[in-house]
Amino acid sequence: MRAVQITRYGTADALAVTDVERPEPGPGEVLVRVAATTFNAVDAAIRGGWMTELIPVELPYTPGLDLAGTVEGTGEQVVAFLGVPVGGGAAEFAAVPRDLLVPAPRSIPLTDAAALPVAGLTAFQGLFDHGGLTAGQRVLVNGAGGGVGGFAVQLAKRAGAHVVATASPRSRAAVEAAGADEVVDYATTPLADALTGPVDLLFNNVSGDPAELSRLTDLVRDGGTAVSAPPLPLTGDDARDVHWKILYVRNDTAQLAELSRLVDAGELRVDVSDRRPLAELPAVHADGEAGRLRGRVVVTL
Repeated sequence: MRAVQITRYGTADALAVTDVERPEPGPGEVLVRVAATTFNAVDAAIRGGWMTELIPVELPYTPGLDLAGTVEGTGEQVVAFLGVPVGGGAAEFAAVPRDLLVPAPRSIPLTDAAALPVAGLTAFQGLFDHGGLTAGQRVLVNGAGGGVGGFAVQLAKRAGAHVVATASPRSRAAVEAAGADEVVDYATTPLADALTGPVDLLFNNVSGDPAELSRLTDLVRDGGTAVSAPPLPLTGDDARDVHWKILYVRNDTAQLAELSRLVDAGELRVDVSDRRPLAELPAVHADGEAGRLRGRVVVTL
């Protein structure tokens, strides 16, 4: 079967399309014919060898943390978060533990459903598990033009929050469509000048200079919460009881099933900005690292 594998640590050209043996399901596993996977930032970190101590992998390694596909023998359409660093979605078939699988939303193409697990769970857990979001709060989603940010805006708005979002001009329309009450172009307008008051929850989805990002703490009310999806060494404000929480997304099939339900109920939109074939996964990695991707890009089998 075809798969894309990381054969050595390095840039995007360290990825190679190759032929490998079809996996044999072990106890508790099923064989899934993969319809699509995605690119996530952690894939690039693993490929680049930047996280070998934190996330060791054995090369060659097949990336792809998201999976949408069909269970062989039953025809069930499913989605799954395969876990870090397990991966394996960038292949025609994957042997997946049965307890990781959730019914895929039926109201969107199966390939597009691959955009839901990692980004959706990250947004959900950042807002509610770590952020404790409740109705009536003011939320700042920093980096709302990405896949996680787009889901975060929708989920926060659905929860009854007032949502302020930062986005580039190319993402503004999508972020407004997601339900943001205010959209700030971070390239032209300082956030401190754009906000009409402090926020209860800051949800950061941007990688950058930790010192610069730490200054966003000033925008959070006393006793408020700051959550970051990128694992950066950020500094809070002890005097005002504002502290950063670093989010490490975990697999939660109950949450993923709820996200899938919300999609089918028309309450959560999956924003797929592009669909690329498996052979273009190296190019998708390069585009992702260069900041050329908007929303979620699915890689189809």
